Amino acid sequence: MSCVFTLIKQRICSSCHALQERFSRWIKPSTTSLVLGTLADMTRGKSDLLAENALLRHQLIILRRQIKHPVYLKTDRLLLVVLARMIRTWKQALFLIQPETLLRWHRELFRLFWKHKSKTCSSKPRLSCETITLIKEMAANNRLWGAERIRGELLKLDIRVSKRTIQKCMQQVRATSSPWADLENILAQSCSRGVGL
Repeated sequence: MSCVFTLIKQRICSSCHALQERFSRWIKPSTTSLVLGTLADMTRGKSDLLAENALLRHQLIILRRQIKHPVYLKTDRLLLVVLARMIRTWKQALFLIQPETLLRWHRELFRLFWKHKSKTCSSKPRLSCETITLIKEMAANNRLWGAERIRGELLKLDIRVSKRTIQKCMQQVRATSSPWADLENILAQSCSRGVGL
């Protein structure tokens, strides 16, 4: 039973697609279908026609600007993508580039937009200088403490810091000190606790 429904659905989709192709060929601007194209344009909205005119006009500007092969600037790409987005029949209005190229530009602009949107607003650190110095002091004075222990001590002071941020601060502290000083601190701390190595 489901096979019959899928077969019917496929035939309906293929017939709708064929009808859409015929209609788009029928209203595509050419010398023979000028009257039909004009009639089809009368059913479209004014904003749609203005956007299509702007898209065609910008393509002409690009052609006039170049001698041999048209070069598209970033502003040209942005404008063509925005104008094509406003037109329902944008594929028919493209003469200089392929629709796949315009779609690729659209994806690139979308990627750049979200990359810019997801960046942090400021470059200053989110932690205060006092918190960073406190983390560095704790890491320097307590060599056996790891990032998780320092994080727990900071939570007791009602300071919320991620483990990764503490690890970065600890790396800065441990990079500046010598390995022999670390060994002396570890020996002193273990002896004070009564624990041998």
